[in-house]
Amino acid sequence: MNEQDRPRPVFDPGISEGDRVLLAAAPGRLVPACMPAPPVPRLRAATVVARLVWIPVFAFFYGVLPGGWLRVFFLASLDGDDLVGDAARWGRLPVVTMMLTPALQVLLLMLGQVEAAAVLAAVSFTGWAIGALRHVREPAAARAAREHHGSYLLPADFDRPAARLLVRAQRAIDAVLGSQAHGAGLLDDISNTVVLPRQEWAIAGALAEHTRLRRERLAQQPERLSPRVRALLEPQDRALELSVRSVTGRIEALEAYARRAGEADDAYHESRVLQTLPEQNARYRDLLASTVGDEMAGAEIRGMAEDAHRAETALRERGTGAVRAGHDLARPGERGVSSRRAR
Repeated sequence: MNEQDRPRPVFDPGISEGDRVLLAAAPGRLVPACMPAPPVPRLRAATVVARLVWIPVFAFFYGVLPGGWLRVFFLASLDGDDLVGDAARWGRLPVVTMMLTPALQVLLLMLGQVEAAAVLAAVSFTGWAIGALRHVREPAAARAAREHHGSYLLPADFDRPAARLLVRAQRAIDAVLGSQAHGAGLLDDISNTVVLPRQEWAIAGALAEHTRLRRERLAQQPERLSPRVRALLEPQDRALELSVRSVTGRIEALEAYARRAGEADDAYHESRVLQTLPEQNARYRDLLASTVGDEMAGAEIRGMAEDAHRAETALRERGTGAVRAGHDLARPGERGVSSRRAR
C-alpha cells in the first residue's frame, strides 16, 4: 500500500478529546483493531523489588541530598552543553526544586533551624517519591491505546479496496474543513465539525468490516470448495457487494459536498471582490463625471450598478446551494445513528 492509498487513523468521535489527543500524538502505541487488544501490564516480582530499592534512593538523592547540584557539576566536568541534562523533561518545577531545596536546607541549618530543615527534607523526599511512582506507572498514551482498542482504526485494518475508498472520503472531508467558506463561517449551519467526523467513523467502520469479511473469505480458500458449498456462499458475496455500493454512495455524497464547498469558496472570493466594488464604482463614477457630462456617462453609471447587483445575487444563490448540499449530507448520517440506536 503506497502513501497515496494509505489512510490516516480514524478515531471514534465518542472518545474524549483528551484521550484522542494522546492517541494521535503516540501512533506507535496504537494497535490495529484486527489484532488482539494490548494486555494489562503486569508487574513481576523482580520489578517490584527493584522499584522498592530504586525509588527511595532516587527520592533521597534528589529530595534530601544536593543531587541536582551534583548532577550539574558532574556534567559540567564533562563539558556537557546541557548542564541539567535529561532532567529538563521532568518539568520546570522538579528542576527548580532539586536546585533550591539543598540551598534552603543548608541555610536553615546555618540558622540553627534543625527541625525546619528536617521537615523540609521529609517533604522533599515524599514529593520526589510520589513523582517517581507517577513516572513508572503505565504511560497515559499506552493506557488510552489499551482502553480504547477497537475505537480507533489504523491502515492495517483495511485492505487495498477499502483503503482507497477511505482515502477518498478523508480527502473530501479535508477539502470541506479546509475550505475558505468553512473557515469564514459560511457553512456553520450544517455543523461540519460534528457531522463529518461521524461520517468518517461510520465509513471507516463499514470498510473495516468489509476487509474482515474479505479476509475471512480468502482464508476459506473458495477454490477448494465444492460447487454446492460455493453456491451457499453466493448470498454472502451479494450482501457484501451491496454494502460496498452503499458505502461508495455515501463517499460520493461527501465528494459532491466537497465540490459544493469549492463552489462556495469561489462565491466567497467573489463576495470579497464585491466588497470593494462600491468604493471602486465611486471612483469610476467620479472619473466619468469629471470627463464626460452627457447621457452616455449616466448610462455607464447605471450599468455598473446593475452589474454589481447581479454579482451579489449570484453570490447568494451559490452560497444557498452549498448549504443545501450540507444539509443533504447530514441527513443520512443522522438516519444511520438513529437506526443503530434502534437496534
